[in-house]
Amino acid sequence: MNRRALLLAMAAIPGLALPAHAHHPGADLDRLMGSAEKYFQVIDAPAAPGFELADADGAPVRLADFAGKIVVLNFLFASCTDVCPLHSDLIARVQQMVNATPMKDMVQFLTVTTDPAADTPEILKAYGPPHGLDPRNWLFLTTRPGQAADATRELAEEYNQRFDPVDDGQQMHGVVTHIIDRGGRFAAKFHGLRFDPLNLVMYVNGLTNKAAMPTDQ
Repeated sequence: MNRRALLLAMAAIPGLALPAHAHHPGADLDRLMGSAEKYFQVIDAPAAPGFELADADGAPVRLADFAGKIVVLNFLFASCTDVCPLHSDLIARVQQMVNATPMKDMVQFLTVTTDPAADTPEILKAYGPPHGLDPRNWLFLTTRPGQAADATRELAEEYNQRFDPVDDGQQMHGVVTHIIDRGGRFAAKFHGLRFDPLNLVMYVNGLTNKAAMPTDQ
């Protein structure tokens, strides 16, 4: 989809004007997306689980570093032979659509490895290009020195997503894309691989619009 077509699709979302009595900036948006996307789940928690991890160069990265942006977060491990590569490809499709709009500076994509012992810095650095992930607003995160090997799996559990080790270095897990609003509010989840990526882009677009609006008159 080209940029013009995407922007026209976004503009067609009804209800972008938020009533002053709504309990959070995305209340109308949640209702609309819930009726349009069967794999969408409202969370609306005041704060997503925080973390301090490291990027492929070892620099510290905190969720709080992106408090002024919408964060699209997912968990996977590079050696996954099942759904992780497909999830990465799907995230890349979302990112490409986002980055074709002015939202590219408002959205940060974060992927966290649940196998930090195997996912070396070299593997982290090499992972993105084959999937089309753009390093301008995407990071692949791992544990910091001194953190336990299962620290990121425990973090995933804080997001109610389990990664259970099985044979041959694989992990049994589901597929979830977590959406964190500006200010750290845990807004929503998109489950599995069958959601329409344009719906996620439109949801993020709605959050960026509403986050800039006053909540009271």
